[in-house]
Amino acid sequence: MPGIPSLAVWAADKRSGILAREPRKEYVFAYSPDADASAQVSLTMPVRLESWVSRDLHPVFQMNLPEGALLEAIRRAIAKVVGEDDLSILRVTGGNQVGRNRFAIPGDESPRIAETPESLDELLTYPDTRELFHELVARYALRSGISGVQPKVLLEASERGALASSGYIVKSWGTDYPFLAANEYFCMTAVKRAGLPTPEYFLSGNGGLFIMRRFDVAPDGTPIGFEDMCSLQAVGTAQKYSGSYERVAKSIRDYVSGDRLMQAREQFFAALLLSVMLRNGDAHLKNFGVLYTKPGDTVELAPVYDVVTTTAYIANDVPALTLAGTKKWWPRKALERFAVAHLSLPVKKVSETFGRAAEAVMETREMIPAYISDHPEFREIGERMMGQWEEGVRGLAEAVSRTWTVS
Repeated sequence: MPGIPSLAVWAADKRSGILAREPRKEYVFAYSPDADASAQVSLTMPVRLESWVSRDLHPVFQMNLPEGALLEAIRRAIAKVVGEDDLSILRVTGGNQVGRNRFAIPGDESPRIAETPESLDELLTYPDTRELFHELVARYALRSGISGVQPKVLLEASERGALASSGYIVKSWGTDYPFLAANEYFCMTAVKRAGLPTPEYFLSGNGGLFIMRRFDVAPDGTPIGFEDMCSLQAVGTAQKYSGSYERVAKSIRDYVSGDRLMQAREQFFAALLLSVMLRNGDAHLKNFGVLYTKPGDTVELAPVYDVVTTTAYIANDVPALTLAGTKKWWPRKALERFAVAHLSLPVKKVSETFGRAAEAVMETREMIPAYISDHPEFREIGERMMGQWEEGVRGLAEAVSRTWTVS
């Protein structure tokens, strides 16, 4: 199949323009003549008469292209009917994307997809989550515009007693990364204990699913602008491991609103520090981003998301991006220098962040043995995580609470 030649792009409820692939293989996005600032599709692509031309699909449109198992499921479903190029995938997933942008056939009136909400309680208590997730993929893969190699889908779900449903991301795990849902749950719990903003999240009763409430949708259902660091740095998803944490710090300075900048810098440093302590080697460019209601409004750092102990599966894993030109589990001095030189954080704040992060990690570690007792199948991964967390804290914690010791 030749694929889709062009798509209409919407920003929230505004029709922004047309995205097309030209015969010479370039991607072209042109704003509609009547588009105003509220129709802007990216902080990096202001409204103008001249088209935006890119050899590859523009990073902001590439941002939500599915990866891994979800991408293969979509390709299998649509290849013979629609095509399997990027625009074809955006066509079928385009009504349900992370962020403000939506995609539709140029003649369609709206890109919206009507959904019947699932029950959050049933998702969390369903006995066979492997069977359930396969069913969810079959039902929602073609309406899940979300990136990431980990198997995941977007869906609407309602909580018991709630009058309205909310958007959720439901994740499972493959054979290469067993019990990844529980891994992420405990890592996110450490992040939350450290005082950082996180989306609301849940772990299913049998540990098979990690469910997270979407932070890019307002309570009234209005989509909130979200752009990850690949989009802000104008690089494609394939380059998500190619950057540096210094460059992320610069992007935060360039795009976050002035009155939110110091808060964003503190959050970013604490998140980086926790990734080192938790041995999260997947804190790449797509796992940091910004939020805004619409271009021109306040821009703030997005909540922390997608944190896992990757060394529980890859023993010699290293950080996703460089710091001071290296990818390694850096010593405290290197992280302190980064915080002061690139984030302008006061020395006292830096020291407090180390202590708070260390306590949060070790307090969360104390929860894992009880979970292992109830879920013996998690023992191997859980014990690896505890060992990795101890190692991560040991080299970085100096003045912390004496309610725990690192053996």
